[in-house]
Amino acid sequence: MAHAERAALADDLAGLDDQQWGRPSLCGDWVVEEVVAHLTAAASTGRLRWLSSVLGARFDFDKHNNRRLAEHRGSTPAETLERFRAVVTSTTAAPGPTAAWLGEVVVHAQDIRRPLGLPRTPSTEAATEVARFYAGRDFTVAGRSNAEGLRLEATDGSFAAGAGPVVSGTTIALTMAMAGRAAYCDDLAGPGVPLLRDRVTARSGTRSG
Repeated sequence: MAHAERAALADDLAGLDDQQWGRPSLCGDWVVEEVVAHLTAAASTGRLRWLSSVLGARFDFDKHNNRRLAEHRGSTPAETLERFRAVVTSTTAAPGPTAAWLGEVVVHAQDIRRPLGLPRTPSTEAATEVARFYAGRDFTVAGRSNAEGLRLEATDGSFAAGAGPVVSGTTIALTMAMAGRAAYCDDLAGPGVPLLRDRVTARSGTRSG
């Protein structure tokens, strides 16, 4: 699923102009090109290299991410895209559950697509795997903490989790909200949305991965 989502994103990126590559994403202060370079880094950095990088950054994960991003960003957007295409089928990943690294692709793809108005969304199957993981634990994002005490129900798939005031919407909207993307709260309905929005807004500025 990660390979399929990377390939779909690469196809979307092929049509961007230079202005779009420099557009702010939903991921902190990163622009589109930086998010793509981050995805390339994530698919190129194995366990030992990741640990060495984190230690070198003294567990400052923003510094770690920015160093690896700079390493994999090209001199032009076209080169950045070429480097991303080269890792579409990579199985390299940092330590952690596979669902977390699928989440990297699913979430960051939407970090790019939504600001650009690109219509494609990840498959419901992929989004469901990530939603279940985020609802169950805090790992790269505060998914469980954002969803705590709420009943999340997907309107387009099988995902459902938790108990409490209902929050309903598409699987990808629920996933993105759990990942801390406040813009996706606009796509959700139910009495639990205000609480979810407050939590996500309070944690805004954090990145997935």
